[in-house]
Amino acid sequence: MRLILWSADYLREKGVESGRLDAEHMLAHVVGVDRLQLYLQFERPLTRAELDAFRPLLKRRAAREPLQYILGHQPFRELDLVVEPGVLIPRPETEVLVGEVLAWLERSGREAPVALEVGAGSGAICLSLAYEGYNTHIIATDVSETALKVARRNRDAAALVDRVDLRHGSLFEPMREEERFDVIVSNPPYVAEVDEAALETEVRDWEPREALFGGTDGLDLIRRIVGGARRFLKDGGLLALEVGVDQTEEVAELIRDTGQYDEVRILRDYSGRKRFVFAHGA
Repeated sequence: MRLILWSADYLREKGVESGRLDAEHMLAHVVGVDRLQLYLQFERPLTRAELDAFRPLLKRRAAREPLQYILGHQPFRELDLVVEPGVLIPRPETEVLVGEVLAWLERSGREAPVALEVGAGSGAICLSLAYEGYNTHIIATDVSETALKVARRNRDAAALVDRVDLRHGSLFEPMREEERFDVIVSNPPYVAEVDEAALETEVRDWEPREALFGGTDGLDLIRRIVGGARRFLKDGGLLALEVGVDQTEEVAELIRDTGQYDEVRILRDYSGRKRFVFAHGA
């Protein structure tokens, strides 16, 4: 317990507001138990090997490296995903995006639906859709080989090799001309470059820039996705995007201006903030 309290104070001095929680997670990781079990055996002294293993983790967190990179994983809906430097850390808000897409698939009654994810990252979206969606098959693209390597590890661990096809390339480049999808989903880079200084240190200094920034106004890749998606979307299919909380209205207007979509909707995240834009191919 004293080690946790000391570590929490040390991390707070380094600007880590979640110091105690992070210290608990790291110590539980070293000991090989969950946080609850850690407190159930708080009187047990740590071994020299455990202390030696804990110290470098604490130093990494004090340097503002994200906890998820230190622990090497991040829970996401029903999966526990491998994450490492070079790959965007899945956010809780994106779980809402997945849930809304799954709900739409169930309502639509489409048999053996096929979905496309643009920007696979660690595989959080595409793997969750395949894992939770009945008989759903997914193709996911990413320009980053580092991200695809991690996504493949997560796909293999979830036993989804037969249902998730991971392809290397930018946006729609890996797609074949004849391929069509019931759903196209994306959580693209949408941070405006002018907002870089406002990001948390853990995000700005550690997560991959190419997965964060979407040009001067944050909409560069979103414009390309909106402009290219309808070609690959079945009639009545769903385009589902996660964007910045201050971008939803503008993105909805971009979609309407194409004249290719019906029923453009804006949905909110766990915190009640406008976060997602959904549209149906006309």
